[in-house]
Amino acid sequence: MNYIIPFIIGFLAAFIGLLAPSMLNMTAARTSIEKGKKAGIQFAAGAASVVFIQGFIAVTFAKYLVAHPEVITNLKTAAIFVLLALSIFFFIQARKKFKAEGKNKKGSSYVIGLGMSSLNMLAIPFYLAMATLAESKGWMTIEQPYSTIYVIGAVSGAFSLFVMYASFADIIAKKAQFIAKNINYILSVLFIVLAISTAVQVFG
Repeated sequence: MNYIIPFIIGFLAAFIGLLAPSMLNMTAARTSIEKGKKAGIQFAAGAASVVFIQGFIAVTFAKYLVAHPEVITNLKTAAIFVLLALSIFFFIQARKKFKAEGKNKKGSSYVIGLGMSSLNMLAIPFYLAMATLAESKGWMTIEQPYSTIYVIGAVSGAFSLFVMYASFADIIAKKAQFIAKNINYILSVLFIVLAISTAVQVFG
């Protein structure tokens, strides 16, 4: 069970974090529509591959921070602001009218997935915040092999989410505006609840 929990945490962090319609998952859907489901899955594999590097960097920093207890309180406080920022971000996104990106570029769908996922600058701090939050609540320990299992879970969650978008591309493309608005509201509430929970733990 100790090996399963870090995997589940990583899986849910990536899946939920990438759930709202965005450049990456909508491109997975568009690739599937324009080039076929196989190309959509190749794009998903490329985008998810980068998550391994992003997640590994995140847990490397997290392990260092956990090894220095004197900064844990400050880290938890920082996590509150990160979670609040995510809540505000998703709320603002919910208020906007969703616009799909332009036409999918030509070339290897896998390589395009690698390139686009590499541009996601929020990924590393996000996986760092989620791993540290999970460790602070006693859900997992950020040390080997648990940290690697967490990263593998994140890769699996990201891949599953992208494949879902590629598999249901036609439906998602038609319902993008509705999905974006409602999912972003849900994510906004989720992150503010996590922020309050963390604040209670730090200041309670």
